[in-house]
Amino acid sequence: MSTPAVSTANGDWASTIDRLVSEKIASRIAAKDATIWGPEAESESAIRLSWVDLHDSSRPLLAEIEALQADLRAEGLDRIVLAGMGGSSLAPEVITRTAGVELVVLDSTNPSVIARALAGDLQRTVIVVSSKSGGTVETDSQRRVFVKAFTDAGLDASSRVVVVTDPGSPFEKLSADEGYRKTFLADPHVGGRYSALTAFGLVPSALAGADVAELLDQAAEAAPALQADSADNPALVLGAVLAASAGRDKAIIAAEGSDIVGFPDWAEQLIAESTGKNGKGILPVAVKGVHAPELHSTASDLVHALLADKANSDVPTALTSGSLGGQFLLWETATAVAGYLLGINPFDQPDVESAKKAARGLLDAQPEPEAAAFTDGAVEVRGTDGLLDGVDTAEGALDALLGQLADDGYLAVMAYLDSERDENLMAIRPALAAKTGRPVTFGWGPRFLHSTGQYHKGGHPQGVFLQITTSESTDVEIPDRPFTFGTLISAQAAGDAGVLAERGRPVLRLHLTDPKAGVQQLISLLDAHDKSEASGR
Repeated sequence: MSTPAVSTANGDWASTIDRLVSEKIASRIAAKDATIWGPEAESESAIRLSWVDLHDSSRPLLAEIEALQADLRAEGLDRIVLAGMGGSSLAPEVITRTAGVELVVLDSTNPSVIARALAGDLQRTVIVVSSKSGGTVETDSQRRVFVKAFTDAGLDASSRVVVVTDPGSPFEKLSADEGYRKTFLADPHVGGRYSALTAFGLVPSALAGADVAELLDQAAEAAPALQADSADNPALVLGAVLAASAGRDKAIIAAEGSDIVGFPDWAEQLIAESTGKNGKGILPVAVKGVHAPELHSTASDLVHALLADKANSDVPTALTSGSLGGQFLLWETATAVAGYLLGINPFDQPDVESAKKAARGLLDAQPEPEAAAFTDGAVEVRGTDGLLDGVDTAEGALDALLGQLADDGYLAVMAYLDSERDENLMAIRPALAAKTGRPVTFGWGPRFLHSTGQYHKGGHPQGVFLQITTSESTDVEIPDRPFTFGTLISAQAAGDAGVLAERGRPVLRLHLTDPKAGVQQLISLLDAHDKSEASGR
């Protein structure tokens, strides 16, 4: 094991760190002092600080999980599907990918994704359904369709469902009423994005085969350094780099040379949902590898936060290292510190609910889809008022959107597609970053609605938004619901676009009438544009 460490380059945060030390912020966080973030945040903070000692409080779960895993393996049940959103899926994804064990993460409502998960070997399958309340529409719908699939296959569905929820929640009652295999109760005083070391992170990861006891050991080893009122405290250093770099409100997050897999995506949702509110925040931009354009930009509004051993440019940088359990606790503590420095409450998410309400309204009303402004090949084009004036091609529409991108702005790509089938679409992220010279985020919908979606609405109003949707050839029914997965994901996309438009954000909506052809058209569009610019046309 290795304790977390943070080194810095190209900046001076000594005065900020000294202030944090003198105000005893680290030890006060460790003591669960809810007054740190101000009186308006105190009621929420008071019920959201139990993450600081999960390395101790989660240990009683280990025996329960181990016993269940042994029983499942004895019955030949070794395919674990996780139905969860946001922090409930991203932490287990990092844990299992780092451990090299298989977990089917189901954090989408795309019918193609659902159908593929259902097509796996149900004889070997157990589904872990993770939801604090049980009312999350995505996870409830996934639970329903798997229960039906088990039943249709002649299997005892109740023996194949494991629940992770909060004590006293409606989901706990439903699990008991339905006789589900096992219900694990998580600490209710931990928010979803801080829940990596609660039952939400540990149960699916351990059932899939990850060593979660070691994860808790790693966090326990890291805790003393992260709780110390010392200028050497890595959480104070990282928090200062993220939040106290003057004018630098966009953090480029990458892992290079680390054996931790997928960590930037987890850190992205932690930082975005925690800090993006009240017109403030840190925009996290998860990138892959050292060749990402943002890591070679000298833009004055960037900082770099890297799991690496050296800086890539002259931009202010924090370099972090250490074990995965230690990294979880480091970044959680640093994000709480950053919230203090920014003067915001890092434990609420007031703007996540807006897109949910809009989607529910569309599901209830079932309106006709908005007519496309025009169609170009396999792409139907729609946009916010005025965006598409005088435009009649997809390339022109993209240029119109990018024309709205300010010198201190960012572009968010929001892809409501199949993240496995359409993985090559992610190539447009670095291409757009290189084209614009500005940071570009890429999120698979609807999962990003539970993370960066908060920043999009509540953070700095600097974003322009590219939404990509599609029509799947086959839909999937949701038992006992008046809508399908196809209807649901369409409502989620339209609801999010509507909320962004209401807040004055430019949104370009590209609907792919054929996903394969449409994805290739978008990739080719950017390739052709780059070649055209290179030739001087």
